Amino acid sequence: MNEDTIKGRWKQLRGKVQSQWGKLTDDDLDRIQGDTEQAVGRLQERYGIAKEQARKEWDDFCKTCGPR
Repeated sequence: MNEDTIKGRWKQLRGKVQSQWGKLTDDDLDRIQGDTEQAVGRLQERYGIAKEQARKEWDDFCKTCGPR
């Protein structure tokens, strides 16, 4: 799923994101709004992982969302 689709479906996907990454706060989710760079940065910050790992996890998650 591409970033534009994620941004468009953010309200529906928000719950899935919070289920996947429970350490993300409501404020984090408000800031992300489906933006890949914001998501990667928040994952790095909350989970203490490298940017490459955060990017891979986000990309893998986006693939599981599939088109609807």
